[in-house]
Amino acid sequence: METTVSLVQMLDARERRVQHQQELLARYHKPLICFTMNICGPVKDSPLIRRGFGRGRQLLRQQFLRAKLTPLHQDAVREVTGCEAFYVLDADPLTIKKFTTDIEDATPLGRLFDMDVIRPDGLKVDREELNLEGRRCLICGGPAKVCSSRRIHTVAELQEKTTEILTEARDVQDIADAARLAVRALLYEVTTTPKPGLVDRRNSGSHRDMDVFTFMDSAAALYPYFEACARTGRETAEQPAPETFAALRPLGCEAEGEMLDATGGVNTHKGAVFSVGIVCAALGRLDRSLWADAARVLAEVSAMTAGLTEKDFAGVTAENAATVGQKLYIRYGITGVRGQVEAGLPAVLNVGLPVLEEGLAKGYDFDRVGGGALLAILANSTDTNIIARSSRERQLALTEELKALLAQTPYPDKDALAALDDRFIAENLSPGGSADLLALTWLLHFVTTEGNINE
Repeated sequence: METTVSLVQMLDARERRVQHQQELLARYHKPLICFTMNICGPVKDSPLIRRGFGRGRQLLRQQFLRAKLTPLHQDAVREVTGCEAFYVLDADPLTIKKFTTDIEDATPLGRLFDMDVIRPDGLKVDREELNLEGRRCLICGGPAKVCSSRRIHTVAELQEKTTEILTEARDVQDIADAARLAVRALLYEVTTTPKPGLVDRRNSGSHRDMDVFTFMDSAAALYPYFEACARTGRETAEQPAPETFAALRPLGCEAEGEMLDATGGVNTHKGAVFSVGIVCAALGRLDRSLWADAARVLAEVSAMTAGLTEKDFAGVTAENAATVGQKLYIRYGITGVRGQVEAGLPAVLNVGLPVLEEGLAKGYDFDRVGGGALLAILANSTDTNIIARSSRERQLALTEELKALLAQTPYPDKDALAALDDRFIAENLSPGGSADLLALTWLLHFVTTEGNINE
């Protein structure tokens, strides 16, 4: 629940802030940044405001990296009177002021940032010292000091505009981050090496028409699609989950064309267009604070695709089954990727992700944990690509063989994975379905460990 604050509380907060600044200046004798938010009205703290503040801190960290600066001290507080952050830097005050004003002036969200730069003697650095004009008004774009002193705009107007800016910034960042992490996951999947029968940095596996660069071209081409999926999720977040999924279908058809155009007609990521696109839409539907919960994200995937298997296989018989998926469903009851997404991707949540995270915790490199996760997924799910390239019997025998191997060595080393790769290539086996699930595993790992930027 949002809390309103009084003028007395704001004055007390200002006094505490000034006192803290003086303590830091006395301790370090270096310039500092005091970062707060320009929020009009009696409510100074809310989840939306904290998201904006978190973005501001992220932008400051990025500027520190650009300038090769490591803060001598940094701390932050969250009060009902607003969020505050302090950074002591060993740098020229004007240099610091230059990159803080760059942040403030770069986007509408920056207009809500108040990044004061204070010299060691306690005096603030003014924008005019850099020959910059004063801050602009949120609403009309005129000089902010003039609009403020004359009270040209009402508090209600300023609050409405502030909420609009914060909401737009939040959504833009969430959508872009979902797409960025999705592409990153595809790149991690293809470059995990060795992978039995699959394209990687070692070879092209059991394929003759593609290599690692083909996959990179494809992944890059799919970034706009993943953005569109996340945006669709955000725009339909208040609607029933299946309606979001229905809205993805035309996007997926277009994305498949973009993929084929980028690869010269080679199918690299058709499965990922379907499954990764759904996860991006699920992320769009959810508040960013929920991204850290993989089970919650995948529960949204399940809700979006409820009834998918029954709907897609309705009316399919042994006589009219045309695709590999239809034939396997009729003969063995195998639901493939439809069943996986409808169940909330259990091969990712219960198998791939725990194996990946445990391997990383043990200190294994990305290749080894990725290889271990891939084999665990392959051993504990039904890869229809394996059946299509061999038989149901071979697929079942392979899963038992891999279970026995993983029971002894959960994370086979490079030589063991390479030997498996050679065997798969000799048999023309390629676990493409498991590769898609590995990409989803990487995506959920990135989302849950890096996706929550709230401060």
